[in-house]
Amino acid sequence: MLKNILFLFLLMVNIPAFAQHPDTVFLERLLKSHPELFSGILNHPAHNEVQILYTRIDRDKNNVPHFTSYSYRLNARHYFYPASTVKLPTAIFALEKLNELNLPGLNMRSVMKTDSSFKGETKMLEDTSAANGLPSIENYIKKILLVSDNYAYNRLYEFVGRKEINDKLKKYGLNNTRIIGRLSVYDGCEAARHTNAIDFYQDNKLIYHQPAQYDTNSYPMHLDNMIQGKGYLDKNDKLVMQPFDFTDKNVYAIADMQSVLKRLLFPGSFPRRQQFNLKPNDYQFIYRYMSMFPGESKKPSYNQPGYYPAFCKFLLYGADSTAAINPDIRIFNKVGDSYGYDIDNAYIVDFKHNVEFILTAVVQSNEDGIYNDNKYEYDTVCLPFMKNLGRVIYEYELNRTKKFTPDLSKFKFKY
Repeated sequence: MLKNILFLFLLMVNIPAFAQHPDTVFLERLLKSHPELFSGILNHPAHNEVQILYTRIDRDKNNVPHFTSYSYRLNARHYFYPASTVKLPTAIFALEKLNELNLPGLNMRSVMKTDSSFKGETKMLEDTSAANGLPSIENYIKKILLVSDNYAYNRLYEFVGRKEINDKLKKYGLNNTRIIGRLSVYDGCEAARHTNAIDFYQDNKLIYHQPAQYDTNSYPMHLDNMIQGKGYLDKNDKLVMQPFDFTDKNVYAIADMQSVLKRLLFPGSFPRRQQFNLKPNDYQFIYRYMSMFPGESKKPSYNQPGYYPAFCKFLLYGADSTAAINPDIRIFNKVGDSYGYDIDNAYIVDFKHNVEFILTAVVQSNEDGIYNDNKYEYDTVCLPFMKNLGRVIYEYELNRTKKFTPDLSKFKFKY
């Protein structure tokens, strides 16, 4: 009996880490207190499909984090296109799969050669961005976290496999999410079920062969807002005057995004069975490249003007090529932008002022109602909103009194 009581107590202690019901008043009041920044969005938030989840972090005397969440228009039933945000859980699952295979010589640095096994698939036998000119899970994850490379994600989607990705999502209670296709390749329903054969090598010796896979499952989800707009350009750039259908595309709810990020950054706040199967070095690798600016990477290398520090930093900096970067702040995040949606899922840390918080948000603008025409109001509506949202929450956190000063050294790296 005593053991049962203790188990229930420990379970209750851990519940807030991933099942808390957020306050729905605070954020709206905070945004309304800055009409000069947010009135345009607040006057028609449904039109811009805004959803926000902000989590305050308070450390206790042992530096254990305690979370309090605040939401604005959070609605898992309202569909938005998650774009590149799906790359983070896929990258995590790729590292998990390596750990679960547990084969001698097989690790994230192993040479990974992808074959073509089905119509439309492509091979990947070289990677000129890597130090050795060869593809690997390590280099793919770097490219995903540094500049959100679509083809790097596609290779990891193929390695993990569609079924395993979605089994893992369910394992971790991410029930408002599905990842069912590649990006930027017009991956149709049948093609997305097929994933390529892959070989891994160590010193030119084959150490693991993964055959081509086929996923028979469909993962149906019936959400509001899956049919949008009045027209779209098809893959031949022909205008089709019919609403655009997102029914067969990826789904990744805001609360699930933040759950993944929180579980990644603060694994000890979750029961052991709900923690990712990652090694300490895996965590450190992801943290480092999540928070690194593109220009700080040697291999792969990314140079200005094409790749600037705020390239993948929507919150706080608005992905502005001219943004002044605060040297005391690091942002551990994964963004997405497509079909008029801008999304950022971020843990923001100011080491000088001992500030930390998690902020996840989505906003959309597509005034002409046409999809795939690359005419979206990212620069005039979405990114300014993201920048201002990040700054307002950051300023609030700067002035918030904390009982215990956090030790944030875990997240400090030399780049």
